[in-house]
Amino acid sequence: QAFFCLLLCVPWGSSCPPSCQCTERAGAKAVLCSSRHLEEIPKDIPKDAVFLKLDANSITRIPSNAFRHLSHLEELDLSRNAIEKIDRAAFKGVAAGLRTLDLSSNRIRSIPKEALLALNAKLRLANNPWHCECALQEVLWEARLDPDSVQDITCHTAPREEYVGKPLLQVLDAGVNFCSVRQRTTDVAMFITMFGWFAMVIVYVICYVRHNREDTCKHVDYLKSLPSTQ
Repeated sequence: QAFFCLLLCVPWGSSCPPSCQCTERAGAKAVLCSSRHLEEIPKDIPKDAVFLKLDANSITRIPSNAFRHLSHLEELDLSRNAIEKIDRAAFKGVAAGLRTLDLSSNRIRSIPKEALLALNAKLRLANNPWHCECALQEVLWEARLDPDSVQDITCHTAPREEYVGKPLLQVLDAGVNFCSVRQRTTDVAMFITMFGWFAMVIVYVICYVRHNREDTCKHVDYLKSLPSTQ
């Protein structure tokens, strides 16, 4: 925060979104759009921005390729918005260079794991109404989460009521595996589907045999009804 305050003191001569303030210090270019009542990500963010603050706005969605043109971006703050949906390719183009990504204090219930697992950035995901599921578990295991905020990733909803209100890390440490639950559900669904197809085949065979038997009986009765010949 102190760094951004210092950046405010240095003007930036290049183009800047009208709702933001752009500054520069020691070659690090920052775009500051905090508390500007934004409902979407500005389209005209300078390509050489290194720091981008979009916190405390009303942004609801991060669309695909939202930051693709910002190849120099290292720090991205999207905290304290109203984000509910994040597309799979939301951070495409900045995955390699991004060092920190703050998504805390939004309205995120679930997120495609592909959107985060490609990142090398340190993630902050605390204070969101998370639905604890396999995808979130995989993010917790494989992504680089900020250790200071991991305990604040809490299950707002979950497959079982006993997990609601508990930190996800605590639930997983207790031996719960949401991915295995999903796998069992998938296996049951596949079994039911296969059983259904098998039952349909059996019914078809029975109907086919009965139909042929009736035709045979009719044919035999017809032959019996014909006049006998010498």
